[in-house]
Amino acid sequence: MGRYVIRRLLQMIPVFFGATLLIFLMVNVMGDPIAGLCGDRQCDPATSAQLRAEFGLDKPVWQQYLIYMGNVFTGDFGTAFNGQKVTELMAEAFPVTIRLTIVAIVFEIVIGITLGVITGLRRGRPVDTGVLLLTLVVISVPTFVTGLLLQLLLGVEWGLIKPAVSPEAPLDELLIPGLVLASVSLAYVTRLTRTSIAENARSDYVRTAKAKGLPRGRVISRHLLRNSLIPVVTFIGTDIGALMGGAIVTERIFNIHGVGYQLYQGILRQNTQTVVGFVTVLVLVFLVANLIVDLLYAVLDPRIRYA
Repeated sequence: MGRYVIRRLLQMIPVFFGATLLIFLMVNVMGDPIAGLCGDRQCDPATSAQLRAEFGLDKPVWQQYLIYMGNVFTGDFGTAFNGQKVTELMAEAFPVTIRLTIVAIVFEIVIGITLGVITGLRRGRPVDTGVLLLTLVVISVPTFVTGLLLQLLLGVEWGLIKPAVSPEAPLDELLIPGLVLASVSLAYVTRLTRTSIAENARSDYVRTAKAKGLPRGRVISRHLLRNSLIPVVTFIGTDIGALMGGAIVTERIFNIHGVGYQLYQGILRQNTQTVVGFVTVLVLVFLVANLIVDLLYAVLDPRIRYA
């Protein structure tokens, strides 16, 4: 296990540098960030040159990247064009998005796996057909439509929730935004769990467990569910980074000042330091989440061994 973890950590190094380099190059071709600092009027050449030198934009792109990565390893993610440190923006945004992501993941695990187990054990029955149709509708409807409808009905018409989340973003106010954020992934988790349960229910080890006279609940929880969760855990693990980075629409609808909001503002204002800094952290989240998922395989299936 130890050698496997070390090998995976070493494999993460080129992936990290490759992903950050790609993002850095993509952000740098979005346009001229200095042009947006002077408003509607064009910056005069002297001011433009001074700003470029101040933010290091007068150097070649490859040199900018090397300088940036050198600063990242010292904990310096640069300064936004408004003069605020990117690390300060991260300290404000990431706790909010982490809470929102946790709410979304809990919805995925509790509702998605529960519905998947129920429909997988009752394949072909009315409840199975109904849940499949419901998940298909959820997948088909865009997230911004779901969010706006729930905001209008629950927040404006019925007054059950606040239409906009307060700046502190307490956990109770993040329940509906978390459900909106998790809606599509929840539907996929339900369908994936259903398929896996239905396939493994016909396996030899399940029939053997039933033949031994084990209680139905134990057969489902200790044998069937445990082996069926491997593809589900893979999906949820990779979905963590996607939820954190893909929360732009949800955070805009409910006025949540998290990672998605900061990324949107950074892209809108062509703020290179902000966008690259936040995406760099999200790349690390993706890599760590995938490593944890790989290690969980051995917990779910004792037959899996890491050399």
